[in-house]
Amino acid sequence: MARYIGPVCKLCRREGMKLYLKGERCYSEKCAYTRRPYPPGQHGQGRIKLSEYAVRLREKQKVRRIYGVLERQFSGYFQEANRRKGRTGEEMLALLERRLDNVVHRMGFGSSRAEARQLVRHGHVHVNGKRLDIPSYVVRAGDRIELTEGARKFKSVLASVGGADKRPVASWIDVDRAAFTGSVKGVPIREDLNEPEIREQLVVEYYSR
Repeated sequence: MARYIGPVCKLCRREGMKLYLKGERCYSEKCAYTRRPYPPGQHGQGRIKLSEYAVRLREKQKVRRIYGVLERQFSGYFQEANRRKGRTGEEMLALLERRLDNVVHRMGFGSSRAEARQLVRHGHVHVNGKRLDIPSYVVRAGDRIELTEGARKFKSVLASVGGADKRPVASWIDVDRAAFTGSVKGVPIREDLNEPEIREQLVVEYYSR
């Protein structure tokens, strides 16, 4: 599957907020958005009033980029959420949060979702005692997640665990970073999600137009 491989700092500047796509760098003074908090390009510092459609589009793009999924897959999450009984926007966020790569990131084993995704893809993550290399796998309540013995020695993993205190811990997850293990306590609700700047209703309006 194709994936964006360009400079991710430009994505934060385009969306007008930190998306935390580069892990520890995003928490430092080297963060590109901290130094240049305006869109990239020659006219980036100019002020442009966005149409209602553009506002909804930007919100959709922002959420998609936070979780690192492509348009077709993101649209699939919306369609699945739309078939559920709850509020569509909240159901969509719950599905995105329960992706295995996101859970590994939330547990502190990857400083970014991209780093966590790489751990999963390379077979360094076990779910309920079995290796699982599908980043989009949706975890369920009671699932136990752990890193392989080899992954526990990776410099990137140790650095991520060492800096995990900077990142909020998801209330719907239990984690023992010293043992490189964690478990899923339940399905997250909107109040459990550490993404206060997401306006999911705009995403619903975008796809419902």
